[in-house]
Amino acid sequence: MTLPPTTASDSPTSANALQLHDARPFFEKALVYGVQHGILDAERLAAIHTDAPKGMVQIARYFGSEFLRPELEKARDRMVNLISLYLLETTGGDLAEAAVSLRDNSFLSRSKGGSDMLKRLIAMPESSNFGMAGYADAETPLLAAWSLRSHADYRAELARRSQIAQAIAAAEWLAAQYDLDTDELESAGADAEAVIRTGLLMQALAPQAMAAGEWPSAPAFEKLVTGLRKKKLPVPTALRLPPGLPQPLHDAVAAHCSSVLADLPKLLQSTTPLRTLLRPMAAFRARYFLLDDPLAEVEALHHSLDALEDDAEPPQPASKTWTKTTDGNDDEHSLLTLFLCLAAGVPKKTLLTEKTAASLVRKARKSGLQPTLAADFIRGHAPGVHQQDYLALWSSFVQDAEKTLLSDMDYQLHDALALLRRECNVVG
Repeated sequence: MTLPPTTASDSPTSANALQLHDARPFFEKALVYGVQHGILDAERLAAIHTDAPKGMVQIARYFGSEFLRPELEKARDRMVNLISLYLLETTGGDLAEAAVSLRDNSFLSRSKGGSDMLKRLIAMPESSNFGMAGYADAETPLLAAWSLRSHADYRAELARRSQIAQAIAAAEWLAAQYDLDTDELESAGADAEAVIRTGLLMQALAPQAMAAGEWPSAPAFEKLVTGLRKKKLPVPTALRLPPGLPQPLHDAVAAHCSSVLADLPKLLQSTTPLRTLLRPMAAFRARYFLLDDPLAEVEALHHSLDALEDDAEPPQPASKTWTKTTDGNDDEHSLLTLFLCLAAGVPKKTLLTEKTAASLVRKARKSGLQPTLAADFIRGHAPGVHQQDYLALWSSFVQDAEKTLLSDMDYQLHDALALLRRECNVVG
C-alpha cells in the first residue's frame, strides 16, 4: 500500500485557492492532514506501512483468495473504506481527531472497527415482518457489499434499520401485554406496524382487553365492533398511548396514531359493512393483525346457516349462468373481476390481461360504470347463502375504487391498473 504524497494543494493555508470537490477517501485525507500537522511521525507511518499489507491479505482471504491480484486490489479498497467509515463515524468528520485516532491506535484496529460497525448493522432487522426473522442473507456476502459502500449509505441504512428495530420492539411489548409471544407473531408472519396499529385500536375500543390478556381473533373483533356500532358511541378524536409503554418506544407507537384515528370512523359507523372491511384479502384487514381462530369461524358459519334454516324459503342455489361464468373461480379477486366487467359493460371474465384491463378502464371512463348491473347479477344468479357477502364485497370495492378508475388525472392509467392488479385478477 502506497501512502499518498503531500502537495501544496493539500495545505489548508493556501490563500484564495479554488475550492474543488475532494473525492479522496476520508482515511487518505486524515493521513495527509496528520503528516502535514505533525500528528503522525515517521515511526507511526512506518507502522502503518507494515500493517497495511497484513490487513489486505486478511481481508482478501476472508472474502475470497489472497493469492489473486484482483482480490488483493479489492481488499485494499475494502480496507481503506472500512477505516474511512470508522473514522467518519467516531470523529464526526473531524480530520484532526481522525489523525489522532490513527496515531494512538493500531492501523488494523481502525479497519476492524469499521468491520464491526457493518456487522452490527447487518445484524439489525432488515424487515419489520416477524415471519422474515432468521431468513436474512449470509453475513459474508452482505459484509462484502457493505464494505465498499459510502458512509452516507451506512448512515441511511442505520437509520432505516433502527426504525424497524424500534417498531419490532414496540410490537413485541404490545403483544406481551396480551400474552402473545414472539413465536406466535413469527408463525403468523405478522408485520410489526400491523401489530402496533391493532394495539392502538384495542386501546381505543376495548382497553379492558389488555388487562384480560386477550389479543383479538377476527371473529372476536367483529363481535366487539358490532356491539360498539349498536351502542352508537361517538368516534374517538384522540388516542392515548398504552399505559406503561416504555419511553424509548413512544415515537414508534405514536407514529401510527393518525392512521388508526382515520380508520376508526370506518369501523364504528355503519356506512361500510363490517364483514367487508374484515375479509381476509381486504386492504383494511391487511393493516391490522388479527389472530386466526378456525373454531370461532366455523361457529360463526353455523350461526349463519341456522339463520338461513329459520327462513320461510330455502336459500337460492347458484344459477347455471353463475356456474358457467365463474367456472369454479369463486375467490374474491375473480369475483371482483367478474363484477367489474358487468358494471363496465364488457364481456364477462374472471381473469383479465393487462391489455383488456386497460381497455376496460378506458371504456369505463368514456361510458361510466353501472354498479347496479353487477348487483342485479348477484341477486339473480349467485348462491343465496353468499349473496349478502358478495353484495357487500362489491359495494366496498366500488366505494374505494370508483374514483381511481374514473379519474381524468390518471392519464397513463398507472393508478387504475395498479388498483386492478391488487384487487382483481390481472396477468401480464
